[in-house]
Amino acid sequence: LCRYERCCARCGAHGHLRGGQGVLHLRGVPGHGGWRLKHRGGRLGERLQHPASGGYLAESREHPCPGGTIIGSARCQAFRTREGRLKAACNLVQCGITNLCVIGGDGSLTGANLFRKEWSGLLEELAKNGQIEKEAVQRYAYLNVVGMVGSIDNDFCGTDMTIGTDSALHRIIEVVDAIMTTAQSRLGPHGCPAWMYLALVSALGCGADWVFLPESPPEEGWEEQMCVKLSENRARKKRLNIIIVAEGAIDTQNKPITSEKIKELVVTQLGYDTRVTILGHVQRGGTPSAFDRILGSRMGVEAVIALLEATPDTPACVVSLNGNHAVRLPLMECVQMTQDVQKAMDERRFQDAVRLRGRSFAGNLNTYKRLAIKLPDDQIPKTNYNVAVINVGAPAAGMNAAVRSAVRVGIADGHRMLAIYDGFDGFAKGQIKEIGWTDVGGWTGQGGSILGTKRVLPGKYLEEIATQMRMHSINALLIIGGFEAYLGLLELSAAREKHEEFCVPMVMVPATVSNNVPGSDFSIGADTALNTITDTCDRIKQSASGTKRRVFIIETMGGYCGYLANMGGLAAGADAAYIFEEPFDIRDLQSNVEHLTEKMKTTIQRGLVLRNESCSENYTTDFIYQLYSEEGKGVFDCRKNVLGHMQQGGAPSPFDRNFGTKISARAMEWITAKLKEARGRGKKFTTDDSVCVLGISKRNVIFQPVAELKKETDFEHRIPKEQWWLKLRPLMKILAKYKASYDVSDSGQLEHVQPWSV
Repeated sequence: LCRYERCCARCGAHGHLRGGQGVLHLRGVPGHGGWRLKHRGGRLGERLQHPASGGYLAESREHPCPGGTIIGSARCQAFRTREGRLKAACNLVQCGITNLCVIGGDGSLTGANLFRKEWSGLLEELAKNGQIEKEAVQRYAYLNVVGMVGSIDNDFCGTDMTIGTDSALHRIIEVVDAIMTTAQSRLGPHGCPAWMYLALVSALGCGADWVFLPESPPEEGWEEQMCVKLSENRARKKRLNIIIVAEGAIDTQNKPITSEKIKELVVTQLGYDTRVTILGHVQRGGTPSAFDRILGSRMGVEAVIALLEATPDTPACVVSLNGNHAVRLPLMECVQMTQDVQKAMDERRFQDAVRLRGRSFAGNLNTYKRLAIKLPDDQIPKTNYNVAVINVGAPAAGMNAAVRSAVRVGIADGHRMLAIYDGFDGFAKGQIKEIGWTDVGGWTGQGGSILGTKRVLPGKYLEEIATQMRMHSINALLIIGGFEAYLGLLELSAAREKHEEFCVPMVMVPATVSNNVPGSDFSIGADTALNTITDTCDRIKQSASGTKRRVFIIETMGGYCGYLANMGGLAAGADAAYIFEEPFDIRDLQSNVEHLTEKMKTTIQRGLVLRNESCSENYTTDFIYQLYSEEGKGVFDCRKNVLGHMQQGGAPSPFDRNFGTKISARAMEWITAKLKEARGRGKKFTTDDSVCVLGISKRNVIFQPVAELKKETDFEHRIPKEQWWLKLRPLMKILAKYKASYDVSDSGQLEHVQPWSV
C-alpha cells in the first residue's frame, strides 16, 4: 500500500483512505517478498507480518472496526512534481516494489497513472544520477498499478459504490433520524447539507421533502415551488419537513444554493421555524459499516489478483463494483469520464452530467422524484386497476420502505393501491384497505412491518383468498417477504387452474434477514441484521480485549442459511464461522481450538467464533461452548452469546432503505407494464413469466419466474442450491490464518466502460 507523501519522504506511500479499507498484501519481485510500510514514521518497505507474529498487520486484522486510515492519508504536493516522483521511484526500487495498489479518488488515481507512465524514465534518470544501479533499471523495468476507489462522495464513474460511501450514509441517516425524532415536538423545516451522491441517497433513505444537487439543479421558479410543497405537506398535518442540500448545490445559472439561503427563503416566505445542521466531517468519521468492511475486503482481493495477473502490457486499471460483481476497468477511462461530469456541469449540460454519473445515480434521481412529488389527482390518468401489497414471513427492516415505494409508484401510475394486513391470514379474513400517498409518509425509516406480517401460507385459505381477490377486484399482487412469501407465491401459482382470480401478475420482492430467497443475491433486511451482528461483535471484542485470554461463541440467525454467520465473521474479523453449507466435524473443532491456543501466545489474546443457529444438529452452541471451555482450560476461558431476535429489529440501514425503495419501485413498474399489455383485451395471465421473483443477480436486477427457480431451491433446508457468498468463505479463513485456497476463476477481466454503464 502506498501513500505518496511518505513515498516521497522515504517513509511511505498513498491513498485518501476511508472506512472499510483493509490491509492489502502486495507481492514484490522474486527475492523481495511482500512489503508494506509501518504506520507513522516507519520505513517504506517494512515487511508484512502475519497475525500470529503479532505484527502490525495483526493489529489491523483484529481491529476492522476503527474508521479513518490506519496507515495514514494525505494530499502530497511533492508528488505533483517530477522531483518528488523521482524520490518515490528511488524508494520503491530500493525496497524491490514493482506492484502498487492505490486507494483514493480520481486525483490520487490520476497521479498513480502518471507515475506508471513515467516509471522507466524515472529509473533511467536515477541510474544516470548514480542513485540506483544500472542493472536495477532492467530488473525493475515495469510498474504495475491497480486502483481501488476510496471516497465517501461516490463520484467516481465506472463503479456503483466506492469504499466508504455506505459508512458515510450511516452517519447522515443517524443524524437525520435523530433530528426527525427531536423535531416531532416542533414545527418547521430542517436543512441538512451533505455531499452530492450522499445527499441524493440520504434523501431517498429518509423521505426528504426536497433535495438540491449540483448535477440536477432545480428549475426556474424553484423557490415558489418548494414553498408550495412545504405548505401542502403542512396542510396534510406533517409536522416536520426535511430539506437536504448537497455541498456545491447550484441553480441552472450555476449560482450557488446554500443552506442559509434556503433557511432565509423559508422563514421569509412561510414564517416557519427553521434550523440548519451542517454535517461536515462527521460524514467521514465513525466505524465502517458492515457493507464497507466486506466491500473493502472483496476489492482488496480483486486488486491483488489483478496485480499478480498483470503483464508489462497491462494498462493501469481500477477495481470497481457493478451491481454485485467485481470488474476491472481502464483507470484513465474512468478518470476521464469523472472529469467530464464536472465539465458538463460547468457548461450547464445537466442532463449529460446525470447520464455520465451512471445508471445507479440516474436511477436514484428518477426514483426520488417519483416518490417525493405527487401530481394533482386530475393530472394522473386513472387505469382503473387495483394493485394489492402484502407482507409475508418474519419482519425485516426495510419492509416499510418497500411498501411506501410501491404505494407511491402505483398511485403515480394511476392505480388504486390496496394494503393487506397481517399476511395471508389477514388476506383470507378480508383485512384489506385502500392506502393513499400520505398514509405511507414517514415509513422509510421505521423498522418491523407496519402492515403486519405472519408466516402463514395461503394453501389452507385458497378459497377465501380467491373470494377476497374477487370482492376487491384485485388485478395484481406484490408480495414482500422471505422464504414463506416464496412458497406462498408457488402455491398461488399452482392454484391458477382452480381459481381464475389468481390469473393476475404476481411478483415477489425478497425481504428477510436470512438472505435465503432463490433468485436474488440480497434480501431487504439482511444488511441491517449484518450491521447488528457486526456492532455486537465489535463491542464483545472490546470487552474481551480488557479481560484477555477470552473466546466468545456467538450464535446468529438465518435458519440453515449461513449468510449472516459467514459475512458477519468476515466483517467482524472472526477466527471461525460454522455454517450448514460447509459441514464440519470434531476434527475441525479441534483444529480451531488449537488455532486459538496458538493465538493466545501472541499479542492478540482474544477470540471470536460465530455459529449459524442450524449449522449442525449435534454441534450446538452449548456443545461448542462446553468443548472450547474444557479444551481451553489454563489457556483461555469461554463465553457464549445468542443474539436472537435483536437481529430482526431496529431501524433499517441506509442500504436496506434504498434497496427496498428501488427494488419495490421496479416491481411496480413491472406490474404496470404487464397490466398495460392486457388493457382492453380482458387477458388472463397464465404463463410462468407472470409470476416472478425480483432480485439482484451479479450485475443485473432481473425478474425470474418461480417455476424456473424451483429447480434451484433446496426446499428441505429453505436455501438456494447455489449461493454467491460462499466464494468469499476462504477469504475469512485466510485472514484468520488458516490454510485455504481462494478461487480466482470468477475474478474480473479488464473491460472498457460501456455506454450502458454510463
